[in-house]
Amino acid sequence: MMGLFNQATQKVQRPRGSSDDKGSPEADATDSDDVSILDEEEGSIIKSMISQLRVGMDLSKVTFPTFVLEPRSMLERITDFMSHPDLVFGAEQEEDPEERFIRVLQYYLAGWHIKPKGVKKPYNPVLGEFFRCRYDYPDGSQGFYIAEQVSHHPPVSAFYYVTPANKVAIVGELRPKSKFLGNSVSTQMDGENRVYLMGRQDDGPYVISMPNMYARGILWGKMVLELGDTCTARNDRNGYTAEIQFKTKGYFSGTYNAIQGRIRAGGQDTGEVTGKWSEVMEYQSKKTAQKRVLFDVQKDGNKVAPKWVAPEEEQEPNESRRLWQNLTEAILAKDMNAATESKTAVEESQRELRRRREESGQQFVPRFFQQDRDGRWVPKINLPDDSQEAVEAVKAWIWAAPPRQR
Repeated sequence: MMGLFNQATQKVQRPRGSSDDKGSPEADATDSDDVSILDEEEGSIIKSMISQLRVGMDLSKVTFPTFVLEPRSMLERITDFMSHPDLVFGAEQEEDPEERFIRVLQYYLAGWHIKPKGVKKPYNPVLGEFFRCRYDYPDGSQGFYIAEQVSHHPPVSAFYYVTPANKVAIVGELRPKSKFLGNSVSTQMDGENRVYLMGRQDDGPYVISMPNMYARGILWGKMVLELGDTCTARNDRNGYTAEIQFKTKGYFSGTYNAIQGRIRAGGQDTGEVTGKWSEVMEYQSKKTAQKRVLFDVQKDGNKVAPKWVAPEEEQEPNESRRLWQNLTEAILAKDMNAATESKTAVEESQRELRRRREESGQQFVPRFFQQDRDGRWVPKINLPDDSQEAVEAVKAWIWAAPPRQR
């Protein structure tokens, strides 16, 4: 989700601080993990592909070479936002609605620092693909996650996370749209996250959108990933909103990965968010002028909640890690020929399934999600009020035996 292309046209990346960089607009320091180097053959493949594109072209049907892929599915990539759950656990106990709003925003902003080395894109999920996992927290409580590709054209990924004991649920959908812009590729991240503090039912959902993604420098200059534009967060019941601008670096000024935004209630500013999503983010209250750290990547970035995923041999055929197992193994082994063959095999299998559905007149029906009256994707489960009963219900639903194929 964080990027589309790797370094496309440069065989050699100059070290930062070298004499050739002095005075260059590109000399502003970036994390070395944000930059990748391709060999001559890979660069030629990318340049050949780019030569066939037009500015403004929709990239949803473009097949990318395997060396630009991050070895996991987009459905698993979304779990990055469940990596620091302690930031939102217990938020329902806060009496101040502003504090609850800040805690939810804090959880959301903490997920952006997790990314692969270089500028990569995860696998595009195929229709009916799903990813599921479980979280076992230190206090003995558990969290559960399920994501499913509910539409292929246009691509829509629906996801659901819940931890009944900690009274948090997250429902959302992601609808990425990519376009070629000349020297960059943009990915418009449509969709939303809806966070529910189940211990505060009267709050209703906290609805959060996503910034857009930009892979810069695919024809000339330094290849770098940026998050850009504005994401919004709102809680209509309590009247709180936030607009967070993810700033892209200007050619002659500015810096990478900066954010700035404000929180408002009743039409009045209540505080400001500043910092870098890759380093430290802070919130300053307008009322008290006091600052607090929302997230410090260097201090807390490695404190990621581990997830349990069943071994591939125990997964269903359309479960993400098993579905893409051969491709993942080939990428990790740096065998791009085998990777291309594996990716093609999955894509051809999906075309055959689509052909069979069309011939039989059968409509695809998602297994875990359905659309509500407003067209939003929601999980096919109603949780019991008792937290332990809810845990058992979620387990039985997510890990139920697969439905029979007609």
